[in-house]
Amino acid sequence: MSELHISILDVVLRLLAAVVLSGIIGFNREMHRKPAGVRTHMLVSLGSAAFVIVALELAHGPIAEILGGDAKPDPTRVLEGIVHAIGFLGAGAIIQARGSVVGLTTGVSVWIAGGIGVACGGGFYALAALLAAMAFVILAAIGALEACFGSDSVDGGKPSKGSRRNS
Repeated sequence: MSELHISILDVVLRLLAAVVLSGIIGFNREMHRKPAGVRTHMLVSLGSAAFVIVALELAHGPIAEILGGDAKPDPTRVLEGIVHAIGFLGAGAIIQARGSVVGLTTGVSVWIAGGIGVACGGGFYALAALLAAMAFVILAAIGALEACFGSDSVDGGKPSKGSRRNS
């Protein structure tokens, strides 16, 4: 078995950061009683971070050693897979019923949780924290604006026939 190129402490910190930061967004969704809440956001982020860590380890460890100096494994291909898979999960949160679309914001928040996980997995803690903070402010601030000015005037509200609704 090959030894880790990223220290075990750093792996733990990356995974914990992914869970905590995405939990902030999940908490907002949970407070608004949305189907994808704290656990979903944390798990998406945790999985994303784990895939990035494994891809980095493989690219700089066993695969690099097997392939030799000429061939370079490409960990960005793992990022492509993560983006597509989380997009699929997010699409599952978006429901079209009776001419209305609901779940867009929840779908996007799951996608952002994946981005937080990718950033944490890569060791980009400042980027991950900025993503989480910005997403939380957007969710909270726009939600407050919707409440003050009426849901239809900002971005969401109760769906009417043929309308779109964020949730």
